[in-house]
Amino acid sequence: MPPSAGYQPARRISSCPTTSLVVFWMLAAAAWGAGEPRVVYTKVFPGSAPAYVSITVDQSGAVSYKESAEEEEPEKFDLEPAATAAIFELAGKLDHFNRKLESGLKVANLGQKTFRWEDAGAASEAKFNYSQDDNARQLQDWFERITETERSMLELKHALRYDKLGVYEALLKIETIWNAKRLAGAAQMLPLLDRVAQNDTYLHMARERAANLAAAIRAQKGKG
Repeated sequence: MPPSAGYQPARRISSCPTTSLVVFWMLAAAAWGAGEPRVVYTKVFPGSAPAYVSITVDQSGAVSYKESAEEEEPEKFDLEPAATAAIFELAGKLDHFNRKLESGLKVANLGQKTFRWEDAGAASEAKFNYSQDDNARQLQDWFERITETERSMLELKHALRYDKLGVYEALLKIETIWNAKRLAGAAQMLPLLDRVAQNDTYLHMARERAANLAAAIRAQKGKG
């Protein structure tokens, strides 16, 4: 039977140049993102708090933090550019973890640490309990700063939800880390600090401390 007068054959999507270009650039973008260098830190230390931590830092500064290997929704935030640059510089000084970092000394169990480098499908890693390499110690300290920051933020979140009187103590801890210049990705704190500062159901001294700390973080962010 001949086709009706209004009949038009269906177009094959694959034959459309524009569609092909869109697909090409989508695949290219995905491949580019997958190849972004990253440093991954893992620490396993049963009996400590936390007993497990995994931190991934992309070269863009994007950070993923979790306290369980099975955690599906890790904490995510952006690290300051200077901190990101320091972490990647140290990774370079450590040959991207292509050499031994363990000291071999008989010391107490300090937790099994792993530094891992990932770049465009290639990976290398080094495990250690204790290292005498100064660059390894400095890099570990950056990850300890991130851990301290995230733990203090989780404590504040818990206090906001379950213990309003505990909010002040949680803020004091964050302020202590800030004053010691160990608060990593400080901007992630701003929504929580603003929430406290602008809600009169919290103690006045808690609101005041939250407002002052938020102002200090914003001022520092403006300088950067």
